[in-house]
Amino acid sequence: MARRLPSTASWLRWLTPGLQIKRWLLLLMVSELVLVLGVAYALKEIYQTAHLPSGFYYLTLQFLPYWARAIVFGIFGVGMLLLSYLKLTQSVLGPFLPGQSTASVVDVIHSFRLRGRGPRIVAIGGGTGLSSLLRGLKTYTSNLSAIVTVADDGGSSGRLRDEYRILPPGDFRQCLIALADAEPLMKQLFDHRFKEGSLDGHAFGNLFIMAMADVTGNFEQALRESGKVLAVKGTIVPSTLQDVTLVASINGSTVEGESRIPKQNAPISHVFLKPDGVQVNPEAAQAILNAELIIVGPGSLYTSILPNLLVEGMVEAFKASAALKLYICNLAAQPGETDGYSVPDYLRVIEDHVGANLFDFVLVNTNNQFPPTGGQDAVIYKAVDAARNPDVRFIPADVVNTRKPSHHDPDKLARTIMRKVWQA
Repeated sequence: MARRLPSTASWLRWLTPGLQIKRWLLLLMVSELVLVLGVAYALKEIYQTAHLPSGFYYLTLQFLPYWARAIVFGIFGVGMLLLSYLKLTQSVLGPFLPGQSTASVVDVIHSFRLRGRGPRIVAIGGGTGLSSLLRGLKTYTSNLSAIVTVADDGGSSGRLRDEYRILPPGDFRQCLIALADAEPLMKQLFDHRFKEGSLDGHAFGNLFIMAMADVTGNFEQALRESGKVLAVKGTIVPSTLQDVTLVASINGSTVEGESRIPKQNAPISHVFLKPDGVQVNPEAAQAILNAELIIVGPGSLYTSILPNLLVEGMVEAFKASAALKLYICNLAAQPGETDGYSVPDYLRVIEDHVGANLFDFVLVNTNNQFPPTGGQDAVIYKAVDAARNPDVRFIPADVVNTRKPSHHDPDKLARTIMRKVWQA
């Protein structure tokens, strides 16, 4: 793809001050020198004539000879100067360090600053829905925290979880890739799945996170270090640090295991976590309390959303937070879980499990021209749904991915959230 040339206006805004930078720097240095000289004269006069408190004797190091005072203050001043230069360099070069950008210098710096001032958003969920949401939101803010379910027990994650007793890395890998600002090849590497031998079915990113957890001795630290490799914009934390199993009540019997529940093809009465009393990750609770906007979904209702909300202490932190709360309803039914569900059904199930009045907004799709690619039922929003749920504000919008209609479009979704929820 050809590199986009910056506009004439951008070049003028960038180059014009650059041509005069020496002159302005010289003027700045002279101004500072004159200011410092004036302050020095004023301090000398105060020091000689005023009656100062006894504490100033120690504050001004009068117990030391003049040459020693000069050295102490000189070292302190040089240290602050070096620190300021370091922070200034990081601030200027920060936008250019991860990956390559085809935008102009002005556009890159403006975008970097804009994301840094973006709202503090916490996204709760798991699977493809959460990663799609994060992929869109990172355009608007870098103050992102993803709280991810640890109930996954299928595929590569399930095998690693059983064999090495670590938290399932699959959903975390997807979030890392979604928030990454690294080279495309690095993203492909983390998502690469082996197809032969004992590693058949394993994603490289899952193995990398597992190895990092073994090296650091801590799954959370492994996520942080993996995030550095991919230049992740935001933080990714487990909803709990305990080993949990998702259990569902189906037709009067219980089914254990997140991967086994949808295969029953029968209505789910209730889900819960095993063992009882699983505690929320303190880092996740802190992120929720500090958030300005909390988003739940999109994602599988019973196997991605509820396993997070059922963790003890999660809903309490959720309700205690002053943030706006948004629920994103799915576009299509999850086979074996939510077949035939309407929008109110999703809200009813959440209320039955963790209580009412959790959300301020519910975002629903209005573009029903594209049937779900998997053949499952579409979740259709009707105007009467709002009347049945007067405690929340429904936000109808076109958020469907036209190429894969069972999924949300990351850009549409993020744009709608920022314009119709955050700005509201």
